Amino acid sequence: MSHIKAVFDPGEIEKCSLEIIDNEVAEPRPFTGRKWRVVRRMIHTTADFELLSLVSFHPEAIRSGIEALKVGCLILTDTEMARMGITFKRMERLGCEVRCYINDPLVHEKASDENRTRAAAAVDHAGFRLNGSICVIGNAPTALIRLLEIIKENDRYKPSLIVGMPVGFVNAPESKHLLLSQNQVPFITVRGRKGGSALAASVVNELAEMALEEKGECLTNV
Repeated sequence: MSHIKAVFDPGEIEKCSLEIIDNEVAEPRPFTGRKWRVVRRMIHTTADFELLSLVSFHPEAIRSGIEALKVGCLILTDTEMARMGITFKRMERLGCEVRCYINDPLVHEKASDENRTRAAAAVDHAGFRLNGSICVIGNAPTALIRLLEIIKENDRYKPSLIVGMPVGFVNAPESKHLLLSQNQVPFITVRGRKGGSALAASVVNELAEMALEEKGECLTNV
């Protein structure tokens, strides 16, 4: 199998992968600068070049996300999978905490009593902690819909950034359309059915790299 590349170092594999993406997406690219870094990371995570036509950024998304990370914001995820996909070492260096409330007993009870999803109940449970946070939704459209309802009802619960990428067939495209239609909170999203926890987490990881660069941190493979 002589066609297999003799690359075994994790950092070198990542570097090679990003170079391949750069080479396969001809210039002029649909995204430039920091937006391209984020989209390239998303493609690296999924090997899905269709994302080039699906990703949407609010004009303030990159800046707002980086500034929030630099001051050690809370990151709230809709699933444990998304929480685990956000690299701990990066968050530790930035002083950020990543939380997911979906398995909290109070969330279970509230969801059962009100006959709705735990993901939606977890957004209510976050409450005031939403303010200034980065909300990462990669799985549950109900979480994104409820989050947007709360923001509309009370601007005291305004996140710094919504990474809204719920995946699926029932209300996933519709929930992202709602996100695109509002202008209260900066967002990064993927139009249509595609998304996922790993994809949403990859966005936060790339923004964290940028935040560390701005803070003058020495970057290592994490």
